Amino acid sequence: MSSQSDAGLVPRLSVRAVSKAFPGVQALDDVSFDVLPGEIHAMVGENGAGKSTLMHIVAGVYRADVGTMFMDGEAYAPEDEKAAQRAGVAMVFQEGSLFPPLSVAENIFAGRQPVNRLGIVDFPTMRKQTQGLLDDLEVEIAPSALVSTLSPGQRQLVDIAKALSQQVRLLILDEPTSSLTISEARLLFKILRRLAERGVAVVYVTHRLAEVFEIADRVTVLRDGKVTGIRTISETTHDELIHLEVGRILSFEPDQTRAPAEAPVVLEIQNLTAPPVRNASLTVRAGEIVCLAGLVGAGRSELCEAVFGLRAWETGNVLVDGKPFKPGHPLDAMRAGIGMAPEDRRAAGLFLEMSVSSNIAAANLDAVSKNGLVREREIEGISNEYADSLRIVTPNLDRHVLYLSGGNQQKVMLAKWLARKPRLLIVDEPTRGVDVGAKADVYEILRELARNGIALLVVSSDLPEVLSLAHRIVVMSEGRTVGEVDPLQADEVTILQLATPVGVAAKGGVV
Repeated sequence: MSSQSDAGLVPRLSVRAVSKAFPGVQALDDVSFDVLPGEIHAMVGENGAGKSTLMHIVAGVYRADVGTMFMDGEAYAPEDEKAAQRAGVAMVFQEGSLFPPLSVAENIFAGRQPVNRLGIVDFPTMRKQTQGLLDDLEVEIAPSALVSTLSPGQRQLVDIAKALSQQVRLLILDEPTSSLTISEARLLFKILRRLAERGVAVVYVTHRLAEVFEIADRVTVLRDGKVTGIRTISETTHDELIHLEVGRILSFEPDQTRAPAEAPVVLEIQNLTAPPVRNASLTVRAGEIVCLAGLVGAGRSELCEAVFGLRAWETGNVLVDGKPFKPGHPLDAMRAGIGMAPEDRRAAGLFLEMSVSSNIAAANLDAVSKNGLVREREIEGISNEYADSLRIVTPNLDRHVLYLSGGNQQKVMLAKWLARKPRLLIVDEPTRGVDVGAKADVYEILRELARNGIALLVVSSDLPEVLSLAHRIVVMSEGRTVGEVDPLQADEVTILQLATPVGVAAKGGVV
């Protein structure tokens, strides 16, 4: 790994005094930073800080208004993405850039397939070259496999193989682990370290500070389009980076408060089987945050879907406020006082092309309508109430949710359900894709709900989040609830040991 002490090393990428404005927004303001050959350089900042804009300029998607860039000491000003690729710059976007109906080989060589003497695509050569790239990354994916059949982690690795096929000198990754399993993230880190050892410079854009300290050599922090600090990882702390990001002190220490022992049980699940869930049991009391922990595929989301009426179950019992409950439809769950904020807020939780107020009203039409007619005054009243209490940042309530930051979209989704005043709120991945400031806000919202007596069942794949947020942790593995731990007495290793399937653990597998 490289460090700032490599004073004589010519930067692979040098950005100097770059600024970029869009109508009404100064996205970047006098930004400068360097990335050295063989360095993994993290880029962090809140949503809207300018990270994506800066990376899009480096990757040739946007042009800077002012400022200069250099690659290995030579002037660099790509007119478009292809020009950047010819210069050895590749960007792996968070949303991906692959075509699902095509094979891995066809995606990697899209637009530049090898051809034979007749000008026909030489598929055997293309598959052989693809296999070489995948072998180099130690990735077991068939070149002929359709991308549509791959997991998110495998697609991420194919994107990286595609970049490497173009003789990449600078690799940019945007939130690369947002949808990866723990084992897939570990493999990604191994690959990035290997690339760095070969001299490839890596810019790693992320919200996850734990990853910054695990994988990066240095980190640049952006806030409101400006660089607030560049630090060598060994010489900084989580708290310093958070302060540089948000300009204020945030705390993610575990909540010491607990629901009273006599608090009523709002949700009780007894030996529930709803494939892939098998024999799951847990309780959630009023005023309590119970977090479901486990590896991807453990059945956590599916268990929540069964409680909310989205998934049929075969055997077992569910009690809500002590009464038997078996929903045939989410409306049954809603009438029983249950709300659910799903994992994928953009696809399943929000109407992106609708306004903030319309989204908040969407689950509350019975409260904002009379005789089948929607009452705008009622919608405005509910929307204002929850926009204020949850501190939703938006120019106005008519703003389409599509244009809000991830953190504010998450708050709108919570507002939609809180307006129903639920007894039990299920929240799946509450802070996925949100920045550190919004994460702190969401934590405080959930804790305040618990203090007000709402029972919360939370699914999270972020183990530091689980340890910080939970009053109790229920661990799932292979569809079963396999243990319960106190977050004040546990650590990540304890949770992973419970979460790891017995067969994998016996083989010493990576989790």
